[in-house]
Amino acid sequence: MMARDVEFVVILDDGVRKRHCHKTEKGKVVFFAVQLEVRVKGEWKTVIRYDCSHRFSHVDKYDAEGNKAKTTLDLGFESALTFGDWDINENWLKYKQEFLEGLKND
Repeated sequence: MMARDVEFVVILDDGVRKRHCHKTEKGKVVFFAVQLEVRVKGEWKTVIRYDCSHRFSHVDKYDAEGNKAKTTLDLGFESALTFGDWDINENWLKYKQEFLEGLKND
């Protein structure tokens, strides 16, 4: 069985999107990233991202200045991908509002 790459973008609202990508090998998730992005002054900014880029599952939450807070997830890649996808689908509006509040405080 070959490796399989899946990538797609979901438009959640005007200026709000979720980008999802994952790679499977032999039916197991070997890489994933799912993130919420908000368009600010014509530029897409990452608000929250679930991924495994450091060989462990974690979530990075960004503020308006681009600073990030990393939280390790005690989950396998497949569970972390499922959880991250669900969390963004459920809470994108709250994450968007928190992020944009940070812009107003500049």
